[in-house]
Amino acid sequence: MKKAVLALEDGTLFTGQAIGATGENWGEVVFNTSMTGYEGVLTDPSYCGQIVVMTYPLIGNYGLDEEDFEAKRSFVRGFVIRENCEQPSNWRAKNRLSQYLANEGIIGISGIDTRALTRHLRNYGTMRGVISTERFNRDALVAKAQTLPQISDQEFISQVTNKEPYVIPGTSYRVALIDLGAKLNIMRCLQQRGCEIMVWPPFTPVSKILSCHPDGIMISNGPGDPVTVPKTIETIRELIGKKPIFGICLGHQLIALALGAKTYKLKFGHRGANHPVKDLATGKVYISSHNHGFAVDEESLSGLDINVSHRNLNDGTVEGIKHKYLPVFSVQYHPEAAPGPRDSEYLFDEFIKLMEREGR
Repeated sequence: MKKAVLALEDGTLFTGQAIGATGENWGEVVFNTSMTGYEGVLTDPSYCGQIVVMTYPLIGNYGLDEEDFEAKRSFVRGFVIRENCEQPSNWRAKNRLSQYLANEGIIGISGIDTRALTRHLRNYGTMRGVISTERFNRDALVAKAQTLPQISDQEFISQVTNKEPYVIPGTSYRVALIDLGAKLNIMRCLQQRGCEIMVWPPFTPVSKILSCHPDGIMISNGPGDPVTVPKTIETIRELIGKKPIFGICLGHQLIALALGAKTYKLKFGHRGANHPVKDLATGKVYISSHNHGFAVDEESLSGLDINVSHRNLNDGTVEGIKHKYLPVFSVQYHPEAAPGPRDSEYLFDEFIKLMEREGR
């Protein structure tokens, strides 16, 4: 098998076997703790610009099926696993992991000690890395990693969104979805509730969004640092108070910024399908799906008309906010799951109730 390496900016080098495409690429190295759902991880647009490390040791054992994808293509820069299964066992499988990576032009590495790599990232934080099947000189690769732009110095949203608006038919409430890299399961969850969805590119003027007379507005997930899209923050600021608004992940962060709060970068982020989140209104704890490297600064909420609605029980970070008077709420995690548990789909029902109430 062809050799492949992953070099981190701090000088650490991991060596394994190449799977998928060949060549060299770079990105922010992050880890995901999901035990299943690697197809959803690979096709989640929020991973644009990142090299993803899967902590579960065996990947590829049930192949890939496009019905499980969260976008039409993958945006990850690299894929790092412990063991690759070349003979998937699943009647739904249409493709093997290695073939999918090759088709998508994604450089993958197997045979890596992903536990050691994950512990390293937990101890020292996510960092820039170079993944290569062409050159293996540690000093050269590390030097390149150290000169790469930081995640906060890049804008990714324009790379993952549609350039033109489109409509997904429905029979009930009309939702204007501002697409920042929306996962398909967000749309599926709205469709299951009968919603007609007007999908708008991220830099669409407010007047055009409101021209479709939506009953509510959804701000989707997406990649990167939320402060890199000031135009979208201003768009959301103008929309607040005009229609019910529900934000997910990046959408949550942008709503917070539009309301006057601040965000910050987490040491190694939350990425996985096993994060406990407490709904402070009911006291219930939900196991939830996450994919984010930034969070809302709770201290910055002081003096604003915002209540914290959900809290992460692992590290205490803000996982949801709700405006005290206006029909605006958001969560940091993914109630649509994919991958992960569907415990938090009730939030879509709350959005429906909010549109019903505000439309009276």
